[in-house]
Amino acid sequence: MVNLFLIRHGRQDSPLCNVDVALSEDGREQSELLRNRLQHYNIDALYSSNLLRAVQTAEIINQTLGLPHEIREEIREISFGDLEGNTDTYNDERFHAFKEEQRKLIEDIPYPGGENGTSVYERAMPVIQEIAMGSKKNIVIVTHGGTIRVLMAALFGKNQARRFLFGVYLENTSITHLMYNPGNDRFYLERFNDFAHLEGHPELLRMNR
Repeated sequence: MVNLFLIRHGRQDSPLCNVDVALSEDGREQSELLRNRLQHYNIDALYSSNLLRAVQTAEIINQTLGLPHEIREEIREISFGDLEGNTDTYNDERFHAFKEEQRKLIEDIPYPGGENGTSVYERAMPVIQEIAMGSKKNIVIVTHGGTIRVLMAALFGKNQARRFLFGVYLENTSITHLMYNPGNDRFYLERFNDFAHLEGHPELLRMNR
């Protein structure tokens, strides 16, 4: 069996939608707590998306692992298209009709000028399969909340429109643990949104913001 630890990056240093910025101080602290936890997981491979917040999260984890760090653009966050770079308040007003339709959880509609869940799955899943079928057994993949939800929906039989049911608060640096069985080519979900390393730090939790 192969262990895939999907990590949502640490908290980023901007309130704007999906801008490519560094980790905040909270994000660095979250990543350090995760790093300490992962020391005991016998990690033998490390991947991240190309977005800076994911790269920096992986770099902090790697301070104790000392592994080659491979960057894969295909596992980046979903493109929010015209919503990117805006405040939540602006997007709620400007794209109200789109958001109302999205909240119905019926159709996998793309973000205006951006991607939908299916398009993210089509670019990200081949990389996840490639990694799973390699020679490593305990693998960290630092990616993004939207991408993790897309993968969960696809692997476990949900319409992509319903991917938002996977986690009201998908915490930064949380662990989603998949196991891959090469014998039957199946993925199994062992843990989802596991943020035990943050539980003594309520100020670092999204649910408390």
